[in-house]
Amino acid sequence: QVQLVESGGGLVQAGGSLRLSCAASGRTFSTRSMAWFRQVPGKEREFVAAISGRSNTYYGDSVKGRFSISRDNAKNTVSLQMNSLKPEDTAVYYCAATRPIRDWDDTTIDYWGQGTQVTVSS
Repeated sequence: QVQLVESGGGLVQAGGSLRLSCAASGRTFSTRSMAWFRQVPGKEREFVAAISGRSNTYYGDSVKGRFSISRDNAKNTVSLQMNSLKPEDTAVYYCAATRPIRDWDDTTIDYWGQGTQVTVSS
């Protein structure tokens, strides 16, 4: 069982930055790909970014060049640095963990966090 706890959300003005963190429990963190998704009420959950156990990174088109995902396997954490934030980035951001696999595959997500709210004001 893996528990994921997000932190770092909040209110920021457009053009500003926020850094989200996700702390994971368990001993298999380094073997799992980790990802961030976001969701706005009434819309489908949207892929934001992912990082494999080997630190290969993947980004959704809407955040490329503005967001950066990283992981610290020694601390069991994954972070999302969000720069140049826009009002349309407003959403609840969720951390996700896959089963132990070689690389990122969104069909292998086993665990989700509770989410953290990010609000970007114009």
